[in-house]
Amino acid sequence: MGVTFCGGARRMWPWTETWNRKMRIETDEDVAEGFDRLRKIEPKFAVISGPLPLRRRPDGFGALLHAIVGQQVSTASAAAIWGRVQSAGLHQETAVAAATEEALRGCGLSRPKVRYAKALSEARIDYAALRDAPLDDVLATLIAVPGIGRWTAEIYAKFALGHADVFAAGDLALQEGARLLFDLPERPAEKEMRAMAEAWTPVRAIAARALWAYYREKTKREGAI
Repeated sequence: MGVTFCGGARRMWPWTETWNRKMRIETDEDVAEGFDRLRKIEPKFAVISGPLPLRRRPDGFGALLHAIVGQQVSTASAAAIWGRVQSAGLHQETAVAAATEEALRGCGLSRPKVRYAKALSEARIDYAALRDAPLDDVLATLIAVPGIGRWTAEIYAKFALGHADVFAAGDLALQEGARLLFDLPERPAEKEMRAMAEAWTPVRAIAARALWAYYREKTKREGAI
């Protein structure tokens, strides 16, 4: 099996704690190989039909703003709001910094999300430096910004930076997907979900993709933003 490192070279998947957090998912092949590994770790994932989606997106301000837009709303609502944000040209850092509250509210952002968007535009995050930073440093940097909690930071690390071993345990669709897949009596809480996911190291980001896919298959609803 291989993994794509930030420099582009492919090496054997290093299934050791030392290397877990250095791995990146960059290609569909990485996803397929990681899914194969996941099914060896937990055979129950074998009932999920592939291929799993890559779901990579560009990093930077726009990706984080997109994650903020997706907080606590359905994927359909998030997509509609994000479309209006982009149409208004308010997905760029400088544009958000200069925008009025009315302009942002007009795109569908709630008042708290307007504050979060403004705080993000003023945070002056070094997005390039985050690309090579350890996962813990990425999460700490992002969570320091008002309005960015662990869920948002983990979603960014997964989709924008390609971390292979990050899992947004607070995601309701992941929790429900786990309940359905493992035939649990009730949806696991975030703490329980995080503990369950420990067994799927070092491919927890693949497990998330698999659970979202299973949730979509069983509920006919999209779970990932």
